Parts: sequence; C-alpha cells; structure tokens
Amino acid sequence: MSFRNVIDVESGGVGRRAVTTSAVVATAALLTGAGGGGAAQARPVNPGGGMALRLPAPTGQHRIGVTTLHLVDRTRRDPWDAGIPVREVMVTVWYPARGGHGRPVAHQMTARAARSFGETAPLMRPGLPAQGVDWAATPTHAHSGAPAQRTPRPVLLYSPGGGDPRTLGTGLAEDLASHGFVVVAIDHPGDASEVVFPRPAAYRRKLLRRSVFRGDPRMHPGQFHTAIASRIADTRFVLDRLEALAAGHNPDAEHRPLPEGLPGLLDLERVGVYGHSAGGTTAAEALYEDRRLAAAVNLEGFLDEAPSAPDRPGVLLPVAQHGTDRPLLLLHTDGFTERAALERSWSSVLARSHGCATRARLDDAAHWVFTDYATLVPQLQAAGLMTAEARNRLIGTVDPVCSVPAVRGRVRAFFTRQLPPR
Repeated sequence: MSFRNVIDVESGGVGRRAVTTSAVVATAALLTGAGGGGAAQARPVNPGGGMALRLPAPTGQHRIGVTTLHLVDRTRRDPWDAGIPVREVMVTVWYPARGGHGRPVAHQMTARAARSFGETAPLMRPGLPAQGVDWAATPTHAHSGAPAQRTPRPVLLYSPGGGDPRTLGTGLAEDLASHGFVVVAIDHPGDASEVVFPRPAAYRRKLLRRSVFRGDPRMHPGQFHTAIASRIADTRFVLDRLEALAAGHNPDAEHRPLPEGLPGLLDLERVGVYGHSAGGTTAAEALYEDRRLAAAVNLEGFLDEAPSAPDRPGVLLPVAQHGTDRPLLLLHTDGFTERAALERSWSSVLARSHGCATRARLDDAAHWVFTDYATLVPQLQAAGLMTAEARNRLIGTVDPVCSVPAVRGRVRAFFTRQLPPR
C-alpha cells in the first residue's frame, strides 16, 4: 500500500511530502491491533447496547495518565447565560505517567456526556447515526489518576471545534502525551455540545449544559464573535490556573485530589496551543494576544470575523492584520467547503508574519479529519450506520491509516521543534 501527496506543504513555494509504504503498513498494523494492541476496529457490546468504537493507539514510549479539572473564573460572567454570574470550564489533562497499574482505564466520554452526545451529534453533524452506537463504551489508552512522571514537560492547550466537546480530540491528545507533552483540553460551556460538571451549583442547578448553537455560528456574526472572544478568555484563564497548579495549589473547584506529581510536571516556560475550526481561530489569536504562548497550530480555523453580509468580508482578526512573531502552523484540507473564504485571512497572516507562519494541506480530506471522527466515522460506515456520502462530507475519502499518522506527525513534529525537550 502506498500513498502520495498526503500533505502538500506551502511555505513560500510549494513542496511535497509523501508517506512511505513501510510507514503506512506499520501504522495500519498499529491501528488494527496487529502491532501494540491498539485496536481501532469497532466491536459489538452486550445485546441492545449498541456497537463500541475504538480509538487508535498512541505511538510514543510513555504511558499516559489522565485527570479532569473543574475551573471557575469569578471575574467573568458566563457569555451565554445571563443567570450565571461566573465563568466555569471543564478541562481534561493527559500527561506522561510513571505507570497505570491499579488505575482504571478512562473512557472517551462519561455515561452522562455520551447520552447527550448521542442525542445532539446527529443534529449538529448530519449523517451521524441517531442510534446503534454506545458512545460511552469507547476506551482510551490513559489511566485515570496515574502518578505523573517527575521530569518537567512542555504543555499544550487544546480548543475543540465550534459545537464539539473536548473529548473529540482524545486521539491526538493521547498521542502527544505518549511523546512527552502535557495536553490540556478545554470545554467551552454554552458552545460545546455538552459539558458535564462534577456537581450542581447555586448558579447552575444542572450537571449538564448543552450548546446554544442551532447551526453554523459563522452564519450569525454576533454569536461567532462571542464564541471566539469567550474561547480566548477561557484559554488564558486556564493558563492562569495552570500557573497556580504548578505553584502547588489545587485549582479544582471541588478540590478533588490531584494525580501524584502533576504540579511538578508542568513546564510553563514551554507552552503551545492548538485547536480545530473555531478552536484553531482561538489558538492563533490567543498566540497573538498572550506572550506566554510560544507556538500555535490552527487546524482549519478562520482568522476573521463572520461576514455581516454575503458580499461583505468579515473584519480580519488582529493576528491576520498584523501577523505573528512566533511560530504558527496552519493545517487545512482540500475538501473544506469554505476554503475560498478561509484563504483571505490565511493569506494575510502568512504575508505579515515574516516567515513565522507556515501552512500545509491534507489531500482527499474534509474538515473533521482533524478530530476523532477520522477513525470513528469509517467504523460507523463499515457497520452500515453511515453512508459513504455522509462520511465524505465529514472527513473525506482519505483512509485513517493515512490521515491519522499524517496529522499526528505534523502536529507533533511542529511542537517538538518549537518546544524542544530540555
């Protein structure tokens, strides 16, 4: 099996990078479980419970621990609910662990989140099945609460796509953690399809908050502006709380026990940020606004405001107006339906960044190939729960044995180069 022109690199001139036959065959073995036991094949569960999906195995040498934090910013009101006087976010932290013996393997989604996701995902992403899948049954490769390694590691913040939960970035986050990064994925309540909190609060009676979006927020300029502004503020707030964590404080609102050694693992002199779609917009603009961030990856996110009319382009964001003086990688697909609109703001940031911004393209792919849908959707199609048309609309025709290592490799290589080990 061979693939050519997997990624088209565009940094000034246009170059090509091909994935070799041996590398793809090795990756295929890993994804199907013939290599390190990381099966990516769907499998049935108990009768009536729906099929269980699999995530691809991480490729690094480190074992992975995982924990969640509930963070409350009392200096901001919630932008989506006037009745909530604070801004609260949920984050997942994946990190290199010393071991996982005796610690449970985490699942991609909790049971409560999975029930909500199963109801809303087919509405937000047409073509996904309304039944037949047990979204709570997908295991990860991380052990909950495992003790952290003792060597300080670079930190990467992750912001998911508009309307998506942070859990849809699990595969890439785990792979980065297995190669020595601490990855902190942020849910943006009111924006994400669902966010589950540890307990009710006086200002929030329910454990679950669902998205306010009822379609593409780019079609509603005010909504898109609020989403991006709140995401950037969330990202900077999370970085503030990580600084408190590294200083020995427990920032979790319930003060739940932290994994042993986690505060000492965070090297906050080496921090990057990446995100998909609206999360990519967030990552690039946060890089521009916050000097604590050393590098960013934008996975197909616009760098302008939403247009106020079809013939009136949106105002460029500051990062696109002025460029960046720190490394920014722009990754996109040839199948993104809005690539013409994307091009205006991306061309601007490339022209104004004096070589600090570069771009690359994944061929035969579509917008959600940068998420866990890259491996989950083909499993759903193979089981007859999705059509080929719906699959192609979400992730394109590219096979996951090609797209998964291409995306992982490009993001990992970028951050390894910009945030090198000490």
